[in-house]
Amino acid sequence: MRHATQALALTALTAVAALAGTTAPVAAQDYPNRPVRIVVPFAAGGPADLFARSLGQSLQQALGQNFVVENRPGGGAIIGTDAVAKAAPDGYTLLMMSNTQTVNESLFATKPYQLMRDLTPVAPVNYSDLVLAVHPSVPANNVAELLALARSKPQGLNYASSGPGTPYHMAGELFKAMGGVDIVHVPYKGSSGARTDLLGGQVQMMFDAVTTMADQAKAGKVKALATTGSSRSGVMPDVPTVAESGIPGYEAVIWLGVMAPKNTPKPVVDRLNAEIGRFVNRPETREAWARAGAVPMTMSPEEFGRFLTQDIAKWERIVKLSGARPDQ
Repeated sequence: MRHATQALALTALTAVAALAGTTAPVAAQDYPNRPVRIVVPFAAGGPADLFARSLGQSLQQALGQNFVVENRPGGGAIIGTDAVAKAAPDGYTLLMMSNTQTVNESLFATKPYQLMRDLTPVAPVNYSDLVLAVHPSVPANNVAELLALARSKPQGLNYASSGPGTPYHMAGELFKAMGGVDIVHVPYKGSSGARTDLLGGQVQMMFDAVTTMADQAKAGKVKALATTGSSRSGVMPDVPTVAESGIPGYEAVIWLGVMAPKNTPKPVVDRLNAEIGRFVNRPETREAWARAGAVPMTMSPEEFGRFLTQDIAKWERIVKLSGARPDQ
């Protein structure tokens, strides 16, 4: 009798082990079977919001479930990021993030999460240059003239950003540090508000994504003095880079990517990575993004993780160089 009981127990354990071994593939095969949230920790209307919506539509078509974009701005993108970090690790809550998150690792002394400890990399999406745009009333037509103007009036000029730690903020702080000028940072709760006030003349300058500011410059509503990449932007080829305009070595871009809560099943992460890769590499996607000034990025989750670690280290150096603080 005892041997029979032991045999039954062994059979039961074997069955449980077999089921456990099939859980991950089944989870990936069935995923998603209900709507998925894409949390954007920035205000509506900016690049992260716009690209999250187009990505969500593509994933919805490919995977047969709704991908709903939820804007949760505030706290320098910390509020929305923390919400994802604390969400269930099941693939039904995703984060649309940018280099704001990698900057925040060194910009904020304390946060309720750590990026690489509490979230897992899924896939990059794209990157684009920024453009240094000034209101037409500013008496400067190039970077050299702007630097001279700023040096003649310490704290006499201000620049808008979408909030502390964002690429727009850090591009401005890097410009100040490398250009040796003292310009006042005016943080907004999102890029749309900052952009609106630049167009209205309430602030004098802003580093903004080429994807959202190029048309305003072409319409003459702002003056585009320089772009921030290592080479000229394909959508603004007549505009020089900051590096060739008086600050050698200057470079600052904005990139976007997707993360999920830590311990999200790897098969789910891999499936999302594959579908995002298909989306960004479609000819129609690449063509549309090229016209807007965005460049697709494709990496495995592991490669994206290494990229994030390197970017955290890069911005830590720049935060120290610029002396940037979240309350500036």
